[in-house]
Amino acid sequence: MALLLQLRTVTGLRGKADRIAKAVFRGLSFYTRVLENCEDEARFDETFRWPVASNIDGNEILEIQVFNYSKVFTNRLIGTFQMVLQKVVEEGQVEVTDTLIDDNNSAIQTSISIEIRYQALDGTVGAWNDKEFLETPSVHSEGDGRYPLETDSLLSSHQQGLDISPGKSNQQSAERSFRRAGKGVFSAMKLGKTRPSRDDHRKQDEPAVLEAEDLDRKALLQGLEPDTISLASVTAVTTNVSNKRSKPDIKMEPSAGRPMDYQISITIIEARQLVGLNMDPMVCVEVGEEKKYTSMKESTNCPYYNEYFVFDFHVPPDVMFDKIIKLSVIHSKNLLRSGTLVGSFKMDVGTVYTQPEHQFYHKWAILSDPEDLTAGLKGYLKCDIAVVGKGDNIKTPHKANETEDDDIEGNLLLPDGVPPERQWARFYIKIYRAEGLPRMNTSIMANVKKALIGENKDLVDPYVQVFFAGQKGKTSIQKSTYEPLWNEQIIFTEMFPPLCKRIKIQIRDSDKVNDVAIGTHFIDLRKISNEGDKGFLPTFGPAWVNMYGSTRNYTLMDEHQELNEGLGEGVSFRARLLMSLAVEILDTTNPEINSSTEVQVEQATSVADQNCTGKMEEFFLFGAFLEATMIDRKIGDKPINFEVTIGNYGNQIDGMSKPILRRKKEGGDGNEEESELLQNSSEDEGDEDGEMVSVSSSQPMKPLVTDRNYFHLPYFEKKPCIYIKSWWQDQRRRLYNANIMDKIADKLEEGLNDVQEMIKTEKPHPERRLRGVLEELSSGCLHFVTLADKDQHHSSRTRLDRERLKSCMRELENMGQQATTLRSQVKKNTMKDKLKLVQNFLQKLRFLADEPQHTIPDIFIWMMSNNKRIAYARVPSKDILYSIVDEEMGKDCAKVKTIFLKLPGKRGFGPAGWTVQAKMEIYLWLGLNKQRKDFLSGLPCGFEEKKTSRGQNLPSFPPISLLYTKKQVFQLRAHMYQARSLFAADSSGLSDPFARVFFISQSQCTEVLNETLCPTWDQLLVFDNVELYGEAHEMRDDPPIIVIEIYDQDTVGKADFMGRTFAKPVVKMSDEQYCPPRFPPQLEYYQIYRGNSTAGDLLAAFELLQIGPGGKSDLPPIDGPTDMDRGPILPVPLGIRPVLSKYRVEVLFWGLRDLKRVNLAQVDRPRVDIECAGKGVQSALIQNYKKNPNFSTLVKWFEVDLPENELLHPPLNIRVVDCRAFGRYTLVGSHAVSSLRKFIYRPPDKKAQHWNMTAKQLNGYLAMTNRAHRSRPTGEIVVNMEPEVPIKKMETMVKLEANSDAVVKVDVSEEEKERKKKKKKGGGGAGEEVEEEEPDDSMLDWWSKYFASIETMKEQLRQQEAAAAEAEEKEEMEMAEGSKAQAKNKEKSKAPKDDKKKKQQSAPELPEKKNKPRIDELKVFNKELETEFDNFEDWLHTFNLLRGKIGDNDDNATEEERIVGRFKGSICVYKMPLPDDITKEAGYDPNFGMFQGIPSNDPINVLVRVYVVRATDLHPADINGKADPYIAIKLGKTDIKDKENYISKQLNPVFGKSFDIEATFPMESMLTVAVYDWDLVGTDDLIGETKIDLENRYYSKHRATCGVSQTYSIHGYNTWRDPMKPSQILSKLCKDGKVDGPHYGPGGRVKVANRVFTGPTEIEDENGQKKQTDEHLALAVLRHWEDIPWAGCKLVPEHVETRPLLNPDKPGIEQGRLEMWVDMFPMDMPAPGPAIDISPRKPKKYELRVIVWNTDEVVLEDDDYFTGEKSSDIFVRGWLKGQQEDKQDTDVHYHSLTGEGNFNWRYIFPFDYLMAEEKIVISKKESMFSWDETEYKIPARLTLQVWDADHFSADDFLGAIELDLNRFPRGAKTSKQCSLEMVTNEAELPMISIFKQKRVKGWWPFVARDENDELEVTGKVEAELHLLTAEEAEKSPAGLARNEPDPLEKPNRPDTSFIWFLNPLKSIKYLICTRYKWLIIKIVLALLLLVMVALFLYSMPGYMVKKLLGA
Repeated sequence: MALLLQLRTVTGLRGKADRIAKAVFRGLSFYTRVLENCEDEARFDETFRWPVASNIDGNEILEIQVFNYSKVFTNRLIGTFQMVLQKVVEEGQVEVTDTLIDDNNSAIQTSISIEIRYQALDGTVGAWNDKEFLETPSVHSEGDGRYPLETDSLLSSHQQGLDISPGKSNQQSAERSFRRAGKGVFSAMKLGKTRPSRDDHRKQDEPAVLEAEDLDRKALLQGLEPDTISLASVTAVTTNVSNKRSKPDIKMEPSAGRPMDYQISITIIEARQLVGLNMDPMVCVEVGEEKKYTSMKESTNCPYYNEYFVFDFHVPPDVMFDKIIKLSVIHSKNLLRSGTLVGSFKMDVGTVYTQPEHQFYHKWAILSDPEDLTAGLKGYLKCDIAVVGKGDNIKTPHKANETEDDDIEGNLLLPDGVPPERQWARFYIKIYRAEGLPRMNTSIMANVKKALIGENKDLVDPYVQVFFAGQKGKTSIQKSTYEPLWNEQIIFTEMFPPLCKRIKIQIRDSDKVNDVAIGTHFIDLRKISNEGDKGFLPTFGPAWVNMYGSTRNYTLMDEHQELNEGLGEGVSFRARLLMSLAVEILDTTNPEINSSTEVQVEQATSVADQNCTGKMEEFFLFGAFLEATMIDRKIGDKPINFEVTIGNYGNQIDGMSKPILRRKKEGGDGNEEESELLQNSSEDEGDEDGEMVSVSSSQPMKPLVTDRNYFHLPYFEKKPCIYIKSWWQDQRRRLYNANIMDKIADKLEEGLNDVQEMIKTEKPHPERRLRGVLEELSSGCLHFVTLADKDQHHSSRTRLDRERLKSCMRELENMGQQATTLRSQVKKNTMKDKLKLVQNFLQKLRFLADEPQHTIPDIFIWMMSNNKRIAYARVPSKDILYSIVDEEMGKDCAKVKTIFLKLPGKRGFGPAGWTVQAKMEIYLWLGLNKQRKDFLSGLPCGFEEKKTSRGQNLPSFPPISLLYTKKQVFQLRAHMYQARSLFAADSSGLSDPFARVFFISQSQCTEVLNETLCPTWDQLLVFDNVELYGEAHEMRDDPPIIVIEIYDQDTVGKADFMGRTFAKPVVKMSDEQYCPPRFPPQLEYYQIYRGNSTAGDLLAAFELLQIGPGGKSDLPPIDGPTDMDRGPILPVPLGIRPVLSKYRVEVLFWGLRDLKRVNLAQVDRPRVDIECAGKGVQSALIQNYKKNPNFSTLVKWFEVDLPENELLHPPLNIRVVDCRAFGRYTLVGSHAVSSLRKFIYRPPDKKAQHWNMTAKQLNGYLAMTNRAHRSRPTGEIVVNMEPEVPIKKMETMVKLEANSDAVVKVDVSEEEKERKKKKKKGGGGAGEEVEEEEPDDSMLDWWSKYFASIETMKEQLRQQEAAAAEAEEKEEMEMAEGSKAQAKNKEKSKAPKDDKKKKQQSAPELPEKKNKPRIDELKVFNKELETEFDNFEDWLHTFNLLRGKIGDNDDNATEEERIVGRFKGSICVYKMPLPDDITKEAGYDPNFGMFQGIPSNDPINVLVRVYVVRATDLHPADINGKADPYIAIKLGKTDIKDKENYISKQLNPVFGKSFDIEATFPMESMLTVAVYDWDLVGTDDLIGETKIDLENRYYSKHRATCGVSQTYSIHGYNTWRDPMKPSQILSKLCKDGKVDGPHYGPGGRVKVANRVFTGPTEIEDENGQKKQTDEHLALAVLRHWEDIPWAGCKLVPEHVETRPLLNPDKPGIEQGRLEMWVDMFPMDMPAPGPAIDISPRKPKKYELRVIVWNTDEVVLEDDDYFTGEKSSDIFVRGWLKGQQEDKQDTDVHYHSLTGEGNFNWRYIFPFDYLMAEEKIVISKKESMFSWDETEYKIPARLTLQVWDADHFSADDFLGAIELDLNRFPRGAKTSKQCSLEMVTNEAELPMISIFKQKRVKGWWPFVARDENDELEVTGKVEAELHLLTAEEAEKSPAGLARNEPDPLEKPNRPDTSFIWFLNPLKSIKYLICTRYKWLIIKIVLALLLLVMVALFLYSMPGYMVKKLLGA
């Protein structure tokens, strides 16, 4: 469906000017090229094509506008032509000549002549009337001669692929490209890491018509808002439209199979609700094959572990993500028993990795029993799981005191979208048959056997193995066959949806010795199912799956065996397998169900071939090799040929050639089908090609030399071809749909790159381009829906085909609507967020387009040298598949594609894989044989076909070679200007780069520039006599690509490869003018790649000039400044090189740090050389680096000519050399500042009133901060400080306009103070109602402050998350309701008011709710302070000096190892001359230039105080999975190891220590804080360390020496730490920043600059005396210092920072985190007070007394011997600390008939308790062998259990209750009211804490699980809990049981316990057994022993006699 417009001529124009025309239809506009110097007639002769998604309505309008084109000003409209398309719709084709009308709607004499065609969609594809459609009458008169157009290339609807999709017009529109001043110079050819390259070099920019201002003006005229304008694809207007070439892929190195480092860390926290009675659980953690166990917890159903496990792996990502993590809880495992499984949970590593932050944090895994499907859940396990790859940093949420409410259901360990109730399901994987297997078994025996017996059996015994969710199943083995038939199904039973993403299917060859994989295929479950509400269960096939792997050269050892295992990209076809998959959810209530989860294998019915796998069709593949260059020199001496294969067709070793035979096989049983096929073939081919034999490889040829590294094949005018016939099931529909989606995605990606490009190069209005992208996307999506809709009724489709189609249509329709809605929301400020959303669309499209059911296998192109396979390329078949509908055609079908061949398998890893093995230009076409009539249509024109003798006069017989008769001669000019940020290839850390430019079969090099990473070659390379074959006009639009490679010249050996990039030249034909807009071309940046990683940018321009009949004399002259001294080297000519202007570069030299040795010698006298664009300056020499590493002269400058365009600025190089004796210099290291942007100083704008803005522009130059008194606005701003609401901690400071008057108030209101006073005095009155009285100041310590701060931090995080979620919901709502926008707008106007009301109401409620005591807080940063304050580089920057080669592994962790030191200083770049007012300023010191007011850099003594709070998540260092950490601190020569105070067996140790160190800056400025693991024997291991640069902190304007507290107090836990008081600090800051103030006024006011702050003015000392003070006021100013104009910046608050610990042995992977902070005090100031005490809180000693009074309704266990009565012998057991070592039992109440028991029994549990963390602390040895005690922190839970005592067997457990002492239900008043609710329904009951209540009495239920796992009450207990502190317990002691002191009376037990006459035995048993049980046992044992001795003595003599006499 398309509308075609041919714009022929515009006549009757006035004057002489450049003309341009624009055609608009449905909002999509195309521009023609510019016709220069036209007089009265403009012959455009261009064709535009609008693909349309919905039928055109007769009332729609097509508009054409004609302009006079101007390069500088906006274009002037000449006239407009509008046409209603009614006639076009009716007739399909109309020719019109009509006059234009001007702005005033009056006709003018200019007329236009056009032809319009419309091809409607009638549902049938066949309706394209090809012949008629193509013969567009050529309107070229012969004499015109500009474009001798071939008729078919004008508009062949088939050949142009989607390249003329909505955004692109036809070929000759290429000249519609224009230039604009200030054009961005980043080329569009950003060949990103993951994307195929974008080859459309933006050689031109938007036409002037798209000038932003012009658009705005037009918009205003038409009454549009500028916010609704959208730009159609920039590429639409600017790219050479390429019909015949597709884009090359630049990604060279396969990264898939390469191993990487991964670390999986799993914390098992606790388990809850485990099913089973009185169990001893432990947890087994299994990742892949590795297992680790937690310790065992005795007798509990909710064990608490908190144990941390780490697994390290070094495997390829694919292998890693398929590993299964399995958590299982095992009951009572010991050395002898393996234990019984309670329940397990499994998920694959990939699922964890796809979570945000790659982790699950504090989530509950649901345990289920895999052996028993009918059982419900078996409990919950709380854990953290994180998967870290190299370079991922995981942000663990802050580990605070974890008292979160345990909402289990809300925090399940499941990815989003997985329902918590997962059901069991069966996965049926049916394996039908396979074909095309390689002949595997090549053992020598087989050959011998064959020779002897002559049996020629197939030598492979295949079977299929399926891996899924950690289980594997396999089919039977089919002996000796290449076409095995199984028809078996493998059944897996697994929870659904499974948490394992992929099913792995492998065909293996069974062998006596070892089985090898033949091929592997992975099925991604996400692609074959859809979880939406209209989704479907996983389903697949029956469909063929293609498997790829290693090549088929039959050697004994296959070096690429890994490829067959599915690692890395397969390099050859291996086999195809027919299989299907279905899933059935099990109904577990059904009794017949087989409840085992073992994998089962059973027979299955064979697939009915025809209906779902598709009808066999004959396919035809044609290929032509147009060029083969850049062939590696290693293989250059042998003849080379290329082989193309599709499946096994074309394969020389075991290819298939006899289709008839093959069809029989395919036909299976259906004879009729086979005969039908044969008949087909006779009609079809018999008459055409006789029997065409496939030609699958080119003729071998000897390569010719290109240059030292590369060869090329002489494919000049003669281009070899190949063609292959093959037979496949016809499932093209699948590929067609994938192609349509791929093309939409390509277009979207291109558009997004445009937008990012525009943002990067700061072009105006990127948001308009984004709107255009969204328009294209929505039209593309709708188009897909209409196209795909028509194949709903296609016959051979599987269920997956139908479901996928439905869901793709739904998704795309939805996406189209969302895109439309988004388009309306794109504004300048929402741009960034929306861009993210659109990127999600792109990912989704790519995901949808990937078709899981394969059809035609991929095509492989192999380069063979001497019959050895060298390198290959793999082309997906869908990319070259032909269709008559444009959108469905593969993107490379019938196009010339540039392909780079690569080495197979592992050989391609690393540097070997970066060199190109060969560059090929190849043309491919694949389609049904019957459609093949125009398979040559996309080739460059001008050839003759050469056929085999057989097909000489058959028109459709394919040629075996093409002979080009037309050739054009060109000259290529490569303007190589400079490169930057290149790869360091030498050990000095620099390179000696030169560039090599390849074009067709020629190559040239630039000169070598020594020792630089940023070479400016400034060189023009001229390639003469470049011959290109084909038509001239095609060359113009489609020039071949240029490859540029950068090398490092080495004196010995060959040059090292440093990177590669591509470019397209701008082409000028001989009949075109060399003038703007296209010439001279402009320099652009091209991204250089090395393997997959970027390696710099190249700034260059390329032009290709046709040499006309007049020879070279017609070419533009090469006019450059000819340098005599550069000899033959031509510089880049004037029009192309950038325009320069004079800049001054000032450099601040501060000092050098941490210089490492160079060649084993220490650096002693270093110097820094700065160089930029050939000019430079040297620092002063540091005379003795050891004594003082700072420079004596601080500021130096040099002048240099730099390009006006900032994007073209060359990098600035910093090099450090060491001056040795005898005038020798050694390079220490270097650093390249690749962008000077952040160092450019722009003089402030006079008009900028708003100081905040200018301050931002000033960008932290001190220079700027000192001009506080310029343009000072009048008017004051009063800022006053309220006490902040403790929880809502969001900063609500208002950023104020400099001249507005605003009052903002700060500090405690009067009433609050009054209230506090009252509380202090009257203690009672007010405090009674409030439960929590204010904590007394004496109780508060630093930790109270810390924990309160952490709470606040968490609260803030929660609020942020909530806000983000809210915003997201709002977005979604908006997107959903885009249509209802009008209605909404009205509501919106109301909404804000309501919102405000709400906010006002909600704010005051907060404090009441929490009723928290007001504790002063500090700021807890959950990252390093540096990240928060921009590395403290506000004026002093740190540049890392690098040296040494960059490692060849693709990870950049080696950067760390290459750092040899750091240079501290800064740079300021500005245009000369500076405005006067800066230099005239008071106090301006010319020596310091722009760096005014910097401190001196003389050595300074500083007291450094390091506080280490605690460490979290340390990496275990010992075998037991724990560590014994201690702190080590190093600063200069000071080395503190706090070894004595190691903390035993802890991974979350609390250190709470401070260390004082005296240091001298700059010698000692790098502080290292490390955590080591203490070992009894051997050396201590480093766990991890963190480094802090103290110097930058010390000198920073953010004042990081000592954080500013929230409040000022002179005693208590919050004493002011800084020796300087706030007022002193403030006056110093004002003085340094030249700020007026501070002026303290009456009434608590202070004025600084033009801000007024208010606050309290009194302070209380220890004795409660009040004093007047200004400190609070000063502090108020300091806390808002960032609001002070000019000089303001945020000051570092009092804080704790969290720093990651790193270990150099495991680079890039975090080993834990350390919470700490550093204070620094200069020694020449008054000394600071003593350090704050942050030593860990000591646990408080408590005693818990529990009195068990009575029990009731205990279940009765025993049956009476005589009467058969039920009774129980009850006793109660209780314990408090985690284990049972302190369990206590009551006595036994015998023979209770009613379940009532009376005890009056007291337990006493002493324990140590940490209030803040709500944990009990116990210290005990972990095992007999432990060296020392380990401290454990466990939750305070009291466990009471009721038991039935048995005398001879084990006691029976009846029930239990656990009470968490911090929150447990209040006991019931009577036994009646006590129910199961108290346990199950905790959420709704009032909870109490024993620590607040002190004494509680009541009834609680005992519970246990019955047979069905339901909880039931098994008894009730009346108990009393009494908590005393250790001191109170001492004062009022009490005895255990019923003993003194404070004895309890004996229970009054009923007489039934002793019914003598009923039960004499029982009473005897009672009397004797309990009292004398042990006595009796002892007596019996003694008797036995006596008997033994007696017997011995009795028989001994007899034996001896026998022995002696030898009887």
